[in-house]
Amino acid sequence: MKIKQLSIFLQNKMGSLSKPLEVLTVADVNIRAMCMADTSEFGILRLVVDNPDKGKEALEENNFLVKITEIIGVEMNDTPGGLTAILDIIKENFIDLEYLYAFSHDKEGKAILLLHADDIDNLIKVLTDNNITIVPAEEVYNL
Repeated sequence: MKIKQLSIFLQNKMGSLSKPLEVLTVADVNIRAMCMADTSEFGILRLVVDNPDKGKEALEENNFLVKITEIIGVEMNDTPGGLTAILDIIKENFIDLEYLYAFSHDKEGKAILLLHADDIDNLIKVLTDNNITIVPAEEVYNL
């Protein structure tokens, strides 16, 4: 149910994004979703890949600082208000999200929302109790 996400710490300078992506290409690790956040000093590249353990190993062998973080994916309606409906449930249950990102896929009218919170188990329980579909990790890895 929980998805392993790679968080890679990068220097905030031109070209720093291309090297870890090249490493994953050479290792034959396919990216399913990505998000980049930066400060003036460094960036954090968050990736969901088809083989997180292999990706982490390849990146570390190339001297990248990588952390595996557990996130969840939920199915949401790919329509105006689809995201708001899920965020309202999260807010009503006083869950503090650290970050989120989303992507569409081939399932008609649906998108996948990736979420991270301090208490991921409580987040899963609240969403499940509210009939929100949790997307299995293997499904996301194999998209």
